[in-house]
Amino acid sequence: GSLITLSCLSHRVVCQVISEDNGTSDNSWITRLESNYGFYIGLGLAVFSSFLIGSSVILKKKGLLRLVEKGGTRAGDGGHGYLKDWLWWAGLLT
Repeated sequence: GSLITLSCLSHRVVCQVISEDNGTSDNSWITRLESNYGFYIGLGLAVFSSFLIGSSVILKKKGLLRLVEKGGTRAGDGGHGYLKDWLWWAGLLT
């Protein structure tokens, strides 16, 4: 094990660590959950995040196309009308 020296004002003690315990146990529910379902949790989070990112792009694009149909100035040409469109904001917040 490891040796640790502890000092107080009047005493000096040397301790030996026999086993290490980081506060985690193999019986904890988090460890069991990660070992059994960690891959599926990661896969689900990856699929869910790609769905959110894809829907965000689609909603913002639909908002921009709706602005062009109404005759507004395109964002690429310096227009800022898309900031008043709720669909564009929904895509941004997704």
